[in-house]
Amino acid sequence: MTTVPPRATWLWLVEAALAEDIGPGDATSTALLSPDARGEARLEARNPIVVAGLEIAREVFAQRGIAFEARVADGATATSGMELARVHGPAIGILEAERTALNFVQRLSGIATLTRRYCDAVRGTRAQIVDTRKTTPGFRTLEKWAVRCGGGRNHRLALFDGILIKDNHIAAVGCAGAAVARARERGSRHLRIRCEVESVEQAREALEAGADSLLVDNQPPDVIAKIVGLCAGRALVEASGGVNLDSVAAIARTGVDEISVGALTHSAPAADIALEWTASSPS
Repeated sequence: MTTVPPRATWLWLVEAALAEDIGPGDATSTALLSPDARGEARLEARNPIVVAGLEIAREVFAQRGIAFEARVADGATATSGMELARVHGPAIGILEAERTALNFVQRLSGIATLTRRYCDAVRGTRAQIVDTRKTTPGFRTLEKWAVRCGGGRNHRLALFDGILIKDNHIAAVGCAGAAVARARERGSRHLRIRCEVESVEQAREALEAGADSLLVDNQPPDVIAKIVGLCAGRALVEASGGVNLDSVAAIARTGVDEISVGALTHSAPAADIALEWTASSPS
């Protein structure tokens, strides 16, 4: 089980999502059920998935006074029909929390499941699958956690915790070598310098200027392999751009250290997870 991000980084999301969905009250549930009615339900996977987000769902249900018992851990593999968790408490509270809890778990499990597919595709090579900053606004901490649940690694969290010289930085400064040299001179000495390159020549320029890492963007495997050979272990090499499940294995075989995949967080389909009612007390 991967460590859940600090509660303070996502509690506000839970509160905002519940407020958005419930508003002044659940009109249907309050019309049908008495405040004293109690119920029990189970969360179950409808397809094989890698689970992520149960601890967030726990908080969602807790906000409505509902007890939550996880049956598996975040990061575990679940088969179709497997029970992921069970909830019990006030019936209205269960129904008020249902959609919000499922939205979190389905989104995060979808990311974890897709990440696992990419990790499986490069198994046996040195390449590690990493994420990007192409995340849902406000959800970055949780979405990057879901990547870890799926076996991937996190790239920098945000702009403040890494120096990554991209093509627009290079265009603004003039060339890759000058950009790396300036970052080496002015940047924090505690941060590694990574530079995006699009050719062997540009890679050599950035490497000679002192880059710690090269990000090879949108290049075919033969170019990536040449840059890996050029670095010869002097700098970490990451491949990015246009990576998909059909191409990732060939990219991994070039010898790159990392492959960054924006699709992990911007295009992962939601996992199919349902909440099924199992018991009720008289309403």
